[in-house]
Amino acid sequence: MKRVELYGRVRHAVLIDRMSRREAARIFGIDRRTVDKMLVFSVPPGYRRKRRPVRPKLDGFTGIIDRILEADKLVHKKQRHTSKRIFERLRDEHGIAGGITIVKDYIFAARRRQREMFVPLSHSPGHAQADPRIKSEDKLWRSSCHHRRC
Repeated sequence: MKRVELYGRVRHAVLIDRMSRREAARIFGIDRRTVDKMLVFSVPPGYRRKRRPVRPKLDGFTGIIDRILEADKLVHKKQRHTSKRIFERLRDEHGIAGGITIVKDYIFAARRRQREMFVPLSHSPGHAQADPRIKSEDKLWRSSCHHRRC
C-alpha cells in the first residue's frame, strides 16, 4: 500500500504544479492508474471488497442457520443451540459438506449483528442535563418527595 506522504507528493505535483499524470507516474515510479486513484482519493482508501466473499459450502445453509438463531431467541438461554449443535443438525438433517469452523464463524458474525448496542449516558460533574421549564422549588420538592414516598 502506498504511504500518505507519497499521496500528498503526487497530488501536489499533478494538481498544484500542473505535472502530467504520465510524468508523475514516471518520476514517482508508480503506475499511471495508481496516479489516477491517488487523484480521486485524498488519503489511501484501504482495502475494499468488490463482492461479498463466496462461501460455496455454507451459502445454501445460511437461511437454515438464521431460522435456528431466530427460534433460539424465543427459548430460555440454557435451551439455545450452541454452534456445535447447529453444525451437528446441519450435518445430520441437511448433509452439509463443510466443517464446523465455517459454521462457527458464520454464527459468531450473525450473533454479533443481532446484539443490541447501548451507549452509556454519563455526565461529568457540572455538565448534567436539566429541564429549564421546571422551577428550582419543584426540583427540591421532587427530590425530597422521591425519598420520603410522598
